[in-house]
Amino acid sequence: MVRLSWVREATGRLRRGWLPVVEATLAATIAWVLATRLVGHPQPFFAPAAALIVLGQARGQRVRRAVEVLLGVAAGVLVADLVVQALGPHTTWTVFTVILLTVGLAVAIGASTVSVVQAAVSALYLVVVAPPTESLVPFRFVDALIGGVVAIAASQLIDARRPLAPLVVEFRSTFSELAELLDEIADALTRGDADAALAALDRARRADAAVERLRDAVRAAGEALRLNVRRRQHLGRLRSVEGSVRQIDYVVRNVRVLARAAVTFSRLPNPAPAELGVALRLLAEGVRAVGDALDADLNGHEETADRHAERADVAALEAVRIAGRLFTPGQTLPLAMIIGQVRATAIDLLRGVGGDDDAAVLGRVDEAVGLPAR
Repeated sequence: MVRLSWVREATGRLRRGWLPVVEATLAATIAWVLATRLVGHPQPFFAPAAALIVLGQARGQRVRRAVEVLLGVAAGVLVADLVVQALGPHTTWTVFTVILLTVGLAVAIGASTVSVVQAAVSALYLVVVAPPTESLVPFRFVDALIGGVVAIAASQLIDARRPLAPLVVEFRSTFSELAELLDEIADALTRGDADAALAALDRARRADAAVERLRDAVRAAGEALRLNVRRRQHLGRLRSVEGSVRQIDYVVRNVRVLARAAVTFSRLPNPAPAELGVALRLLAEGVRAVGDALDADLNGHEETADRHAERADVAALEAVRIAGRLFTPGQTLPLAMIIGQVRATAIDLLRGVGGDDDAAVLGRVDEAVGLPAR
């Protein structure tokens, strides 16, 4: 049973991640072919290596990483060449001096970890495996250049026609996951099921990964748009939703606290009020509506985005209104915490979808929950 579960999980990961596998394999192979046939280098180690290093970086940072790889290779080759000329190849002192100088120089100029490692590996390879000569030095640099360019081209090919499409998919996935999580919490409280509440809390703790994927998708979309001259006009649209990611992060944190309070509440002898489940499901509907609004905004459908934003506003405020009516004397602390997190989640949702300023959002939410106006 455990083995079958592992096979299913592995198959699912491969189904979701097949594209990077194909992308890396093809990029490394093409870089090798170009270096051997175009440049005529018989052992173009750094061509596929540079392609894999660049593709291994977070999406949205690959152009900068490609430049760092090139600089790292150049620095490593230069240091190795000078040290080998002075001390000779294949000696302990040569290896020690090359690594010390290469890493020290990279750290001193503030290079990233990628650049430090690439510089050191490049220098070490040339000292131990293939000591540099005057005819080999430029080949290493050209190999890295080929690998970096191939990697960047491969990473942009899929997004060339619709650079915002992967970001839209990520937004849909993130908001769908959050909405499903709120529905799970509502179901667990309605049934008084402590095990289901614990399962929802475990899922809530893993939701941070969705926010990180969303941030990576935003960076990748920005890079794709900047590299695509004809589609740079979409950068303004991207900036309009970029600030929403921070609010989504707050929403995830609020839902996690809510899930923790739901676990405590589910262990109490008294059942949860039916209205609490209704409020949480309305909040889930608000989450879905915000996701639809940002989706439509990214696709340039402003009127549709406004309609979804209005739907989110109605659902979130109604959730707050229903939850606020439950805040009566004698209620338990876990229930008070859940009500507070419903309010906080609604605030961050409405901030994330844009529209009113922060003061106006706070005023409308507090009015819905029954707090006095400021």
